[in-house]
Amino acid sequence: MIVMSTANNHLFMKTYFKLIFAFSLSLLFTFSMHAQDGAAKKIFSEKQLPDLSLNDMYGKKVNVADYGDNGKITVLSFWATWCSPCKKELNNISYMYEDWQDDYDMELVAISIDDVRNVSKVKTYVDGQAWDYDVLLDTNEDLKRMMNFQTVPYTVLVDQKGNIVYTHSGYVEGDEYILEDHIKELID
Repeated sequence: MIVMSTANNHLFMKTYFKLIFAFSLSLLFTFSMHAQDGAAKKIFSEKQLPDLSLNDMYGKKVNVADYGDNGKITVLSFWATWCSPCKKELNNISYMYEDWQDDYDMELVAISIDDVRNVSKVKTYVDGQAWDYDVLLDTNEDLKRMMNFQTVPYTVLVDQKGNIVYTHSGYVEGDEYILEDHIKELID
């Protein structure tokens, strides 16, 4: 009876310590994420693009903040090769893009969040679609974290002074016209 009680006590203590350990880890993770979220919100709350370099499809480093300093209206469209709504949005915009460039002196930057396993698919897909966009690779999702959003597609509109003036998450057929309305507001 004493052996059984000791065994049960040992099992209880072992389970108790596992629960305490798991709870401690979850608290640590939560506080860590809030600290990161706080940094991301600070950058985003400044309404400017963060100073972060990403590679383009050809391996050239590009500073994201430079898109906010060029005097043009800029649309950042976060996407991935595995995201059907993302590809649909960028394909639909591609039909209008040349007119948008002429009418609004704007540019679109497609930022892939494909990870290192899938990033090789990006260039093949982009070349197949003949997109005339700058394409950057956020393989570690650093920019995604800094911009503080969770899912793609995610669209960011930056005015001529580099201010983030509009963001949109998701895509429904026709959202490109709503985006164009927001772009027009920056011209009027």
